[in-house]
Amino acid sequence: MTDEPPLRRRTAASRTGNDIETPPSARPEPSDAGTESTGGESVPLTAPREGTPEPVTVPEQLAEVVARFAAGSGPVALDAERASGYRYSQRAYLVQLRRSGAGTALIDPLPLPDLSALDAVIADTEWVLHAANQDLPCLAELGLRPRRLFDTELAARLAGFERVGLAALTEQLLGYSLEKHHSAADWSSRPLPESWLTYAALDVELLTDLRDALDAELTRQGKSQWAEEEFAALVQAGTRPPRVRAEPWRRTSGIHRVRGARAQARVRSLWYARDQIAARRDSAPGRVLPDSAIVAAAELDPKDEKTLLTLPGFGGRSVRRLARTWLAALDDARQLPDEDLPVAPTVEGPPPPHRWAERDPAAAARLARSREVVLRLAGEHNLPPENLISPDTVRRLAWQPPEEITEATVADALRALHAREWQITLLLPALTEALLPT
Repeated sequence: MTDEPPLRRRTAASRTGNDIETPPSARPEPSDAGTESTGGESVPLTAPREGTPEPVTVPEQLAEVVARFAAGSGPVALDAERASGYRYSQRAYLVQLRRSGAGTALIDPLPLPDLSALDAVIADTEWVLHAANQDLPCLAELGLRPRRLFDTELAARLAGFERVGLAALTEQLLGYSLEKHHSAADWSSRPLPESWLTYAALDVELLTDLRDALDAELTRQGKSQWAEEEFAALVQAGTRPPRVRAEPWRRTSGIHRVRGARAQARVRSLWYARDQIAARRDSAPGRVLPDSAIVAAAELDPKDEKTLLTLPGFGGRSVRRLARTWLAALDDARQLPDEDLPVAPTVEGPPPPHRWAERDPAAAARLARSREVVLRLAGEHNLPPENLISPDTVRRLAWQPPEEITEATVADALRALHAREWQITLLLPALTEALLPT
């Protein structure tokens, strides 16, 4: 539990303007269905309790923040703002923190890329994040790595909430509404407007209050141990280096329309030409050349600038200036010998499920029975099926079950596929039966 007195929304009779009370709150009791109500109109939260802090940009200011957070108590709420859609990298462009006794801090990681001193003083406490898997990689780049965490989004999923966004949960459980209109902003721009800084500070303003409300609900539902195991898995995953995706060009949107190895070579060549430019400019690849333009050029294979510039996606001035680059990439693909053309990727794991009935009818039947088990148990325990067990885990287990199907061998197989113990406990008897031949 946080030591900081939680915000409490005022009733309509006592509310004046945007004033906020801060005595201990009696939170609304969530419903069994996870569709909670605050029992009244929500209050817009427009400013942090202590006002919007100025971003920390110099070492002396950072040292002061480190001292404040070292002297604080209770969990630390964290968030990070990236510039997805604007920049090539997924680095953090602002880090927000709040702790009881320390207040809120906004740190600009551009001039301060090493936050390991801050990490050292908050290492032993619980970190509270919303959708932690989105922020952990960019925080790790700055030297911030949690040892214990509480993910409010994941907690809400386990508790059966239908809406798990930060604003939705804050409104449902705490009675305050948050504006989210800056979520897709270009956080790499400087200086950051005051309204953006206020938005960023409010993202951590209620995070520990939300953590306490969700923790109470998980306890009420008997799911606290589930959450602990899930949070521990997030921490462990955050210590591993990011997985390098093989042949990333195959994720080009619309590539399914491109037929033939030579045409796919054109996609590949254009993709890597674009990627080099995007990395050099630190610009989102789609802002250099849209995926739709790559697909259109791969399909038509234009051989001159006039034809190229008539294609969808090639009309912008910055794209036209690079016409020779795009034509050179297409020519490179044209000159490739047949043996260097793309080949169908080696599929790791089971084939797409729609092919199972033809390739292995017994496996298709196992998969159908296993999915029925997951859906039934997820409904009984009021949580999304994908949080009960990864769909990929179910597919792999159904495609290649243990040679001898017993609860012990199925449990070992699930552990090898990184299932958590709470998942194994819930699923094991029924899933074992589903894997047995009929």
